[in-house]
Amino acid sequence: MRALADSKKKKNAPAGTVKKVMNFISGYKLPLLLSLLTAAVGVVLNILIPLFFGNAIDLIIGKGNVDFDGIKAILIKTAVAVIICAVSTWVMSTLNNRITYGVVKDIRTRAFDRITVLPLSYLDSHPTGDTVNRVINDVDTFADGLLMGFTQFFTGILTIIGTLIMLIRLNLFVALAVVCLTPLSLFVARFIAKHSYDYFKAQSEQKAAAAATADESFSNIKTVKAFGREKILSEKYDRESEEVRRTSLKAIFFSSITNPSTRFVNSIVYAAVALTGALNILSGGTMTVGLLSSALSYANRYTKPFNEISSVFAELQNALACAARVIALIEEPAEAPDKKDALAEFEPLGNMDIDGVYFSYTPDTPLIEDFNLHVRKGERVAIVGPTGCGKTTFINLLMRFYDVNSGTISIDGINEHDLTRHALRSSFGMVLQETWLKTGTVRENIAMGKPDATDAEIEDAARRAHAHSFIKRLPNSYDTVIGEDGGNLSQGQKQLMCIARVMLMSPPILILDEATSSIDTRTEIKVQKAFAELLQNRTSFVVAHRLSTIVNSDVILVMNKGRIIEQGTHRELLEKNGFYARLWNAANTTAQ
Repeated sequence: MRALADSKKKKNAPAGTVKKVMNFISGYKLPLLLSLLTAAVGVVLNILIPLFFGNAIDLIIGKGNVDFDGIKAILIKTAVAVIICAVSTWVMSTLNNRITYGVVKDIRTRAFDRITVLPLSYLDSHPTGDTVNRVINDVDTFADGLLMGFTQFFTGILTIIGTLIMLIRLNLFVALAVVCLTPLSLFVARFIAKHSYDYFKAQSEQKAAAAATADESFSNIKTVKAFGREKILSEKYDRESEEVRRTSLKAIFFSSITNPSTRFVNSIVYAAVALTGALNILSGGTMTVGLLSSALSYANRYTKPFNEISSVFAELQNALACAARVIALIEEPAEAPDKKDALAEFEPLGNMDIDGVYFSYTPDTPLIEDFNLHVRKGERVAIVGPTGCGKTTFINLLMRFYDVNSGTISIDGINEHDLTRHALRSSFGMVLQETWLKTGTVRENIAMGKPDATDAEIEDAARRAHAHSFIKRLPNSYDTVIGEDGGNLSQGQKQLMCIARVMLMSPPILILDEATSSIDTRTEIKVQKAFAELLQNRTSFVVAHRLSTIVNSDVILVMNKGRIIEQGTHRELLEKNGFYARLWNAANTTAQ
């Protein structure tokens, strides 16, 4: 039953995607209506032209029976129709461009906005390359297909309806011949569309996987080279590219047979009109040579949209497949919203209480169990333990990047869930092991947490972070523009700028996660002095592998397998001669 349901869902996927795309288009009702009107005007006038020419032919049949006045009048009407048709086509194209790129902007904005509110669990479990590919490449492909759909699919349908009406007016039997053969063309198009959509969707997903591999490799190229992983990653990318190639060939095959198939059916339609009309003339019916000429022209115009639609069908299917991926991203559940009565303004003192906290990334693998901790204002809490013990997870829970499964985390007696995420996170200043600097000036990067800071405040923060000296040596000092992720700055320099950023904010609670891991020992000593000043009367949580940096902490939490196994000052823990003492002795032995 489940397999049947999945199969039905997959079958209805294109229709569901079209419906969702139409929801975005519905915001452009006026331009869409005007586009419809101009398209209708253009199609009607374009359809009338063959009738004009048919009438002209009937006016010149027979020696000495040429009606020059009638032909002149027809030529004038034809010229006016052509001019109006050209103007309406230009207006329609302009409106279609506006609608298309407006819709694309809306979708791209919605996708980007959705990423900013997605839970960290989604971002941690999905490759960055795949997410970026959806927002950029998939949206671009969708834009191309949507524009083609408006300009060709739209006018094509109107042309089919209009020419069919004219054929009925000219001769009912000719129209019946066309109508009877039309389902064959529709059947062929539907068969090909179903298969091409599935293959184009698979192609898009496989391209995203290859892009993710490339992004992973190039963003960590030094590590890749250091460990000699070039060949392995190259082989992986080659396998993914091969899958893209195979799927692309299948998609192109089905899309390529669309045009020849419809052209074959269209030739049959044209021949049927010619034969039916000729027999009507020979039998003394209502058809004339001019009307037969018009009918043949209408038959050609009737079948032409099928060719045009089929020629872009591949692009339309590819666009729908890409749209499905983007919309799937937009429809991903956002992180739980803030409570309606949550506090948006909050100035904490720095007291924190953690009671009975339980957390796991997966239900069958508990990570943090029965975590209890009470921190008073101004206390410095250090967290140590082996890799995977839950140190970074604990920080994620403090910041509500993840929500606890059970238990509570409170600031000054207020549950974190009773605060808005913005109010909560504004209470913390973070310096992480992984630095992040945006493209912009040094000044803008330091002032990220306090945009209204004065130049004097920014420079003071840089001095206290021991970043001022190297900043002044940059080409334009504080106005030097740095590229993505810090440009040519060393890791230590980027870390110092991140520290200066926090010093400028002067938050009531600090989180330092391996904050000095990328700084040389000499600079670290200076930074530790600056931190000592910053930490005065502020609650702080310090995660560190260098035990030498946390010996003066008020409380040291020793974690292992998500639990606090030891707790106390540096001296107290050494006297216990337990897990912490072994870590300390091992670190000192390694240093020697």
